[in-house]
Amino acid sequence: MASTRNINARGDYALEQQGYATSRNYNNYLYAAQGCAYRPSIPTIGLMPNRMPRHTLSHNPIEIENMLFGINSTNLVTPQKPIKPELKRIPTSVFFDRLPVFMPKPLVIENAQRPYPI
Repeated sequence: MASTRNINARGDYALEQQGYATSRNYNNYLYAAQGCAYRPSIPTIGLMPNRMPRHTLSHNPIEIENMLFGINSTNLVTPQKPIKPELKRIPTSVFFDRLPVFMPKPLVIENAQRPYPI
């Protein structure tokens, strides 16, 4: 018996597959809010990054995490080899210029001094 529903038409099937592909692209977008930064960097002063993916900081984040949690540390059959972290160098970014700090050359801090009362 032939199907008479629209769900089995070629155009509807292609439209449904296109919707699935669009939602996959939306969910798997690398630079989305839950993804990673386009150019990751650490600010010099001011804002601090609230989240960084683990692959931003090192080349072998899984091995480092396993070592820190002690995973496979008591394996007597094949002992774990020592892990050498392969850290990445993250550049810094400057958002605004700062005024230089002037300090006296012979900086003398005297004991038993109080701050000026307000």
